[in-house]
Amino acid sequence: MLLIGSHVNFKESQFKGAVLQALSYEANTFMFYTGAPQNTFRSSLNHDLIKEAQELMKGKIALDKVICHAPYIINLANKDNLAAWNFSIEFLTNEIKRVQELGVKYIVVHPGNYLKLDVEVALHNIIEALNKILEQDQDVTILIETMAGKGTECGRNIEEIKTILDGVKNKDLIGVCLDTCHLNDSGVDLSKFDEYLDLFNKKIGLAKIKCVHLNDSKNIMGSRKDRHANIGYGTIGFTNLLNVCYHPLLKDVPKILETPYIGENAPYKEEIKMLKEKTFNPHLMEDVTLKN
Repeated sequence: MLLIGSHVNFKESQFKGAVLQALSYEANTFMFYTGAPQNTFRSSLNHDLIKEAQELMKGKIALDKVICHAPYIINLANKDNLAAWNFSIEFLTNEIKRVQELGVKYIVVHPGNYLKLDVEVALHNIIEALNKILEQDQDVTILIETMAGKGTECGRNIEEIKTILDGVKNKDLIGVCLDTCHLNDSGVDLSKFDEYLDLFNKKIGLAKIKCVHLNDSKNIMGSRKDRHANIGYGTIGFTNLLNVCYHPLLKDVPKILETPYIGENAPYKEEIKMLKEKTFNPHLMEDVTLKN
């Protein structure tokens, strides 16, 4: 069974609202932020809504396949600003506690930006931060996201991801989230996805892949820009994304859409339909634009 969903909103009725939105897209998984991804403001969790959400999910969405995403402002790579680095550690630790309250098992994290540091120093900082965070009593796995290499991003290739994973002591609680737009923009040819997976398996191991962000890209391969496009409407293309989506080695891994809204409307129900039916919709833009 294809595990497919999208990013959903948490602000309307919290976890219950997120579940209802995912079900409205005919999804069987989803990803959410526990608050705005651009800031650290977090409201208290409503446990009645959590229980209602978990009831709604029964038989439709497996809780252990749901993904949380940490906010973008976390930067574990730069220890030059020690106060900001310690704040990132504290904030991610608290986010993990919130995720545990929801019963969710995975949180995706951008590894961070090295800014003026050497990459090797930044990778060491990420490892040190993760080891501090994973000292806590928890059962939430941190997934390091593959990055496009925009600016001074860490995690832009298999070698950097491997360095991070190798340095983490609690290896049972660390994994990887592949992002197809980021892979393309970092220089990976997704028409040769089997070759990428083979190299990943040799260097890290496919068992570490716990999530895939399924996005097309507005950029040419190797551009290092990170601009998502709707499924089949970018430079990666529908056929290549469909191959990722249905790859037999990733069949139990949730696929999450983070594609752009079309006008003011979310395209996720229509894109999920395309992927389920394995048929590209050349009228996606018009269909989504005409939604009420």
